[in-house]
Amino acid sequence: MANKLLYHFFDDDDFLMISGKIKEIEKITSGEIRVALKDSLSFRERNKSIKELAGGEFIRLGMHDTRDKTGILLYINLKLRKFYILADDGINNKVEQETWNNIAAGMEADFQIGQYTMGIIKALDKVGSILNEHFPIMADDTNELSNKVIV
Repeated sequence: MANKLLYHFFDDDDFLMISGKIKEIEKITSGEIRVALKDSLSFRERNKSIKELAGGEFIRLGMHDTRDKTGILLYINLKLRKFYILADDGINNKVEQETWNNIAAGMEADFQIGQYTMGIIKALDKVGSILNEHFPIMADDTNELSNKVIV
């Protein structure tokens, strides 16, 4: 069965909850948030770091093409048991990577006690607060990227 590992940790209701949270957050910020959950690696990806894997997914999803460079990706690889929060240049000009690392540490603590979906939801809330502070919603804002969880 494809995505067997993925469905060990999440179900379709979890994906809907995460997508709904992204939609809710994007009503208050011009930032574009995506969550990618992966449960495997291709042969080419085997020797890449988690940051490189997140970067590849960021490009593949077209997150680097947002109008104001305000895309942010929560990349989670279940096979590696690692994750990375990657923000585009517009965000990185105002927010230090350490901020995202701190949010990731909180997510990791939730993951360690089996709270996978809630860990992501809480991380998204924190990301949303930071994006709203630096990139509030604008009158001409459009939702440039899907809110759907990438699996």
